[in-house]
Parts: sequence; structure tokens; C-alpha cells
Amino acid sequence: MPDNHKIILDEKKVFHLNKFFYKQIGIDHYWRDRLLWSDKEWFNYVSNKNLETHILKKEDNLIGYYEQEYHPSSNEVELINMGVLKEFRGIKLGSVLLNHAIASASRKNPIRMWVHTCSLDHKNALLNYKSKGFAIFKEEEIDFVA
Repeated sequence: MPDNHKIILDEKKVFHLNKFFYKQIGIDHYWRDRLLWSDKEWFNYVSNKNLETHILKKEDNLIGYYEQEYHPSSNEVELINMGVLKEFRGIKLGSVLLNHAIASASRKNPIRMWVHTCSLDHKNALLNYKSKGFAIFKEEEIDFVA
């Protein structure tokens, strides 16, 4: 972890943080699914007892985040979203976040951890996942209109 950086679990489940990161990071990657969510939908989403949001900060500055959900019925952890704000990209902080996500997930002793990614995500996302041991399970092509 770089100096003065820390990753903290959002134990208070402040949905405004998830909403902020989703919008700010997602704008460059065409994240759209949650843009129409009401505050109540955001609140309900982060209130899920199996969802964790981890926040990367440098001192008091927000840098990035990841969300992961534990699925007890299948004993799996899903990395739902992960990203770094634009002004902090290119200095390997995505790798720092992913390492933390893997370590955090492993404490639940899941049979697997998985993530969906696509060509609209950061150009290094797939390479980052593969470098940490993730394997491609399925590839598909879809028509997307930006």
C-alpha cells in the first residue's frame, strides 16, 4: 500500500459513497444500470447484510472503491464493482484494490470469487484480474449502443 493510503470498510453503509463512486468512475466506462436508482434503491442495495463496500483513501481524499457480495448459498464472493477516480488512475491503485478485495474475500473461505468485466471497463481491468489468478469463464459479444 502506498504511503498515506488506507482501505477502510464502510461499516456505516453510507449509500452516498457507492452512488458517488458509481457515477464518477462509471462515466468513463458506460456504467448505466444504477443511474436511475432512487436514494431508496441505493439505500436498499447497500443495506444488504452480505454486501461490503471498501473505500480507498489518501488521508481524507477519496480515491477508489470496491463492492463485493458474499453469496452464502453457494459460498462464493462476487466482486460487483471496483474502480479508481480518474485523477488517480495509472499508478497501480486498481491492483492495490484488487489485492485487498481478494484478501478480504478469502477470510470467508469461499469456493470461488468471481467478477464480470467487459471491454468498456478500464483497459487494464482484465489484465489485472488475470494477473491475480482470475480465469476467463465465459466470453460473449453483445451489440452495445453508447
